[in-house]
Amino acid sequence: MVCGLRVLLIAGTSSIHTIRWAAGIHKAGAEVFLATQHGFIEPLKDDIGVHRLPFKGNIGYFLNGIGIRSFVDRIKPDIVNVHYASGYGTTARILNYHPYVLSIWGSDIFDFPDKSRLHKKLVRGNLMSADAVASTSHCMALQARKIAPSLGEIAITPFGVDVEAFLYNKEAIEKVEKSQYLVVGTVKVLAFKYGIDTLIYTFAQTVEKLQIEMPEIVQFLRLRIVGDGPDRAELESLACTLGIGGLVQFVGRVAHSQVPRELDKMDIFVALSRLDSESFGVAVVEAGAAGRPVVVSDAGGLPEVVRDGETGLVVPREDPVSAADALIKLIKDRNLRIRLGQNGRQHVIKNYSWNHCIDNMISLYEKTIFNYKSSK
Repeated sequence: MVCGLRVLLIAGTSSIHTIRWAAGIHKAGAEVFLATQHGFIEPLKDDIGVHRLPFKGNIGYFLNGIGIRSFVDRIKPDIVNVHYASGYGTTARILNYHPYVLSIWGSDIFDFPDKSRLHKKLVRGNLMSADAVASTSHCMALQARKIAPSLGEIAITPFGVDVEAFLYNKEAIEKVEKSQYLVVGTVKVLAFKYGIDTLIYTFAQTVEKLQIEMPEIVQFLRLRIVGDGPDRAELESLACTLGIGGLVQFVGRVAHSQVPRELDKMDIFVALSRLDSESFGVAVVEAGAAGRPVVVSDAGGLPEVVRDGETGLVVPREDPVSAADALIKLIKDRNLRIRLGQNGRQHVIKNYSWNHCIDNMISLYEKTIFNYKSSK
């Protein structure tokens, strides 16, 4: 789809997802501007206009709603797309420029409103002020409707992946299989929400069980954790305490462009998030695009992107025993790993290709503009 719209994104650039949305919409032909009060996790294309909001922190979400007015009046966007219902959603509500789409992400809907009645009232008002609301998953759309029951239709706009960047590389898979090790891995922020501690406990249980059932394979097992975050030191200590420190490698954060290379080093991908604010699971979709079998928890939107028994295995959250059983099942059965990985690749191509998801978002922009003009 070729898009000739002038689009203003108001979003946090500390997330790679914002960077990808901006670049993707720009590539589709839109003139893109991006307003943010955050620092950039990765560089943005030079021809995307960046407006740095002057006020920072929580108070900034309120003050910037007034401070951004002159910039918006100058560029006169056809549509504004605000990301995150709590912080930047407040900015957009105060700005009061229409039409605008409010994209909800996860913790803004699942966690923030539960802090107090005032927090819930703020998010409800932000949702109701938007001309359209977009959610990456059905489970999050249902949660948004619980907060604002009179909300109209919620568009489903999942994060997509560049399926060409995550090519199903038979040679790479065979190379991994011929290597000395069988690698279980993840790509996640090392924070409580994402259950990396559960993954480490799961791997420890897996090693313990296989020492009895298949002792010859244990020395070849490895856990590769890609990502960084506030819990890293604690997680490294946990691995040592459980006696698997020598089998676990903490890689640190890598640029998003390097994620395909990291997935090429893994035989099995695992995501055991514990909170429903894990509303989609981009890393899981990327692993599927790379042809890797996945084990995921039943948190949030993860079961929406994985077909249990067909593209991966779904286990109860915070249940290392069940997760270890699923992992052992895949470790023992090479053919199952290959079948789930191939199915996962096709599932992603059909449902989550990046171009399709960008077209979906642009269609929502055009529909929102049409509906807004028609109501005048």
